[in-house]
Amino acid sequence: MKKSIKKQAFAGLSVGMLFLSLLLSDAAKAQQDSMMKEKKMMESMPSAFPQKPQDISPLLIGETIPTASLMDASGKKFDLNAAVAAKPTILIFYRGGWCPFCSKQLSGLQAIAPDLEKQGYQLIAVSTDKPEGLMQSASKEKLSYTLLSDADLHLSKQFGIAFKAPKGYWEMLPKTTGGMNTDLLLPVPSVFILDRKGAIRFEYINPDFKQRLGAELLTAVTQSIKKDL
Repeated sequence: MKKSIKKQAFAGLSVGMLFLSLLLSDAAKAQQDSMMKEKKMMESMPSAFPQKPQDISPLLIGETIPTASLMDASGKKFDLNAAVAAKPTILIFYRGGWCPFCSKQLSGLQAIAPDLEKQGYQLIAVSTDKPEGLMQSASKEKLSYTLLSDADLHLSKQFGIAFKAPKGYWEMLPKTTGGMNTDLLLPVPSVFILDRKGAIRFEYINPDFKQRLGAELLTAVTQSIKKDL
């Protein structure tokens, strides 16, 4: 009799566990279905940012840059507008030190930096890198000019050059930006020449990140417009 009761209890326990397992399985499936629906809904929603570099709407020549305070390579706040008010500025936006085309551009700028300074300009380059990344780039390329961190791409958004990064960058960007790039954006590499009032006097913006404004052409442009700054 006791054995029969034990068998019945064991059978009841097994059925209960099976029922519980089915419930948990159904709950997990429901949660997965809910996540899939949410993902599809998010993908179908229009993005607040351009999806392609060709779709950006940048600031135009004649417009004034926004107010901005960014972190430099040492992690200190840098007042961009105060610096621009001091002397004509060549403001560069690049993707990051991880980009070989950007590294080549930074090195090329360093080669002409003394000539640009003689003309009366200062060089300032802005990227998505966190300050530690800027320090690595400055050391690697032996840069003497200022590097600034726009890790959350707030300034890039204000300049109208930010767009949604391709999926291949989504895993990397949170790491190189210190978790600041929550929207997973990239800036279209750009060159702006600013007068002391912060007005844009020249710009070069190319959706093809492999194409950059050459040092020789940049020097020619700065030489030709410096009298008007």
